[in-house]
Amino acid sequence: MINFMRFKWLYFFISAIVIVPGIFFLMSFGLKPALDFTGGSLLEIKVQNSKCKEQNDNAKCKIKIQDLTKTAEKLKISIGSVTTSGQDTYLFKMKTIDRKKGTELQNVLSDKYGKIEELRFETVGPILGKELLQKTYTAAILAMFAILSYVAWAFKNIKFGASAVLALIHDLLVVIGLFAIFGKVSGVEVDSLFVTAVLTTMSFSVHDTIVVFDRIREAKKKNPRIDIETLANKAVTETMGRSLNNSLTIIFMLLALVLLGGTTMRWFVIALLIGTITGTYSSPFVATPILVIWQKIEENNQSKK
Repeated sequence: MINFMRFKWLYFFISAIVIVPGIFFLMSFGLKPALDFTGGSLLEIKVQNSKCKEQNDNAKCKIKIQDLTKTAEKLKISIGSVTTSGQDTYLFKMKTIDRKKGTELQNVLSDKYGKIEELRFETVGPILGKELLQKTYTAAILAMFAILSYVAWAFKNIKFGASAVLALIHDLLVVIGLFAIFGKVSGVEVDSLFVTAVLTTMSFSVHDTIVVFDRIREAKKKNPRIDIETLANKAVTETMGRSLNNSLTIIFMLLALVLLGGTTMRWFVIALLIGTITGTYSSPFVATPILVIWQKIEENNQSKK
């Protein structure tokens, strides 16, 4: 048995190193919302740049993002971002435009580069964006309340439920805080896929925590006189191998998607990757220490009485 709880304050310090800067950026700059939340238009096109490729100089035929942005701005289109979404494929995110303006942009690009193929053109209204944001908050709050209620009922102790929810909030702060930093430093936007990643993180975090807590409860039934810290060390030691093996299979798959997957899905996968890592960490090193400290405080108060 390894004495993991000996370093419980170190675990909190490590978490603080990540969470405190994230909260600072979140409070100062917030998240950078994508079209899903702000409303606007999205145009994805394939530009073959045939006029340049006729000269048999593919190296010089690579289209620059800055050139595409300037072309759109000359047409008085307010561009949020232009990114590559595949080979010769570009994704324009901009303030709301109509179909006529989108066609005009494609015609100008066609005159400059050659054949243009439209892959999709979508417009999201700001009302839908606000509605999606409200539903996100509601879903997160309901999920937390349901988790707190279920874990407290299953373990017949509110401390287990509250510790699990605090670890869950820890994981949310890590993911959201890091994306606030990414948004300020690299212009990374959060969209509906990010919401999916956040909700998935909540599920993964609680899953591992319940396994550890269940070992503590079972050990407590067999040895009621053993102190909570010993029980926690035993439970974490027994579940650590299972937890790491389970998480690493997911992490390896997500790393492959980050390295080899498409650009449009990359930040969604990165959010899942961060959520998986912090969820794996928080179960033994955040939720369990919180439970141990809470139980010790309660026991000390009872002994004083």
